[in-house]
Amino acid sequence: MNRIANPDFARSVAASFDRQSAMHLIRATLPVIEHGRTEIHVPHWDGVEQQHGFVHGGVVGMIADSAGGFAAMTMVPANASVLTVEYQLNLVTPADGEQLVARGQVIRPGRTLIVTRADVFALRNGQETLIALMQQTIMVMHGKAEK
Repeated sequence: MNRIANPDFARSVAASFDRQSAMHLIRATLPVIEHGRTEIHVPHWDGVEQQHGFVHGGVVGMIADSAGGFAAMTMVPANASVLTVEYQLNLVTPADGEQLVARGQVIRPGRTLIVTRADVFALRNGQETLIALMQQTIMVMHGKAEK
């Protein structure tokens, strides 16, 4: 993919995820951190539902954005952080399952901009259903640590 700019990227990404109060709020976990790829899992519970009982589209966008952003973070130097510049999200079917999984991956790494994508799946009885597709642009902020 590219050379590893931060050999300790997994620890850095996990620490950043732990600082995101929004991820704690929706009970999200980050079980996969690989160079150029991450996964975020969210259980389906009443606190993330919309009026029809599906997981709210805002939550779907939230985990897609974060999965792509953390995938990008695996590619940057230790003294850099990342920030979403834009993303396009297509919701292809209602988010109805026991759990949602957002798989983020880097499509094009760059020094200043990183392009990522995320696919979001609903899991029900061991079966995955694609519910959303996202493409994202991430800005690398060199020399700027997270808060």
